[in-house]
Amino acid sequence: MYTLKTSASFDSAHFLAGYNGKCANIHGHRWVIEVHAFSESLQSEGQQRGMVIDFSQLKKMVNALADRLDHCLLYEKGSLKKTTEDALLDEGFRLVPLDFRPTAENFAKAFFDSLSREGLAVSKVVVYETPDNCASYEV
Repeated sequence: MYTLKTSASFDSAHFLAGYNGKCANIHGHRWVIEVHAFSESLQSEGQQRGMVIDFSQLKKMVNALADRLDHCLLYEKGSLKKTTEDALLDEGFRLVPLDFRPTAENFAKAFFDSLSREGLAVSKVVVYETPDNCASYEV
């Protein structure tokens, strides 16, 4: 089994609605996405002969995930009042509503699923919200 690993990072704020603790307040993280791709065999022809996937292509896919979420407020749909959303948008803030609670665990699964839909053979995605705390999703 061949395995490749790459990572990308993004800076965003979030909060956990319905949480009884400090994370109920808006706060930021330097999120790091670590992606592990795999293959039983290497490509046998063409420019990518001897590779699972070109690292530049893998990095481009992972960077695209990070770029979409960089420097914004990540929040679960329905967790902000409409008037709050409108006021923040009126002030020019970038908001990214999500279909899930913005936890490292949920991001790991969402990134895994997104890359898999793009055709990448993903074995594991790890999401760090601090240098010491991470969550992973793997098959």
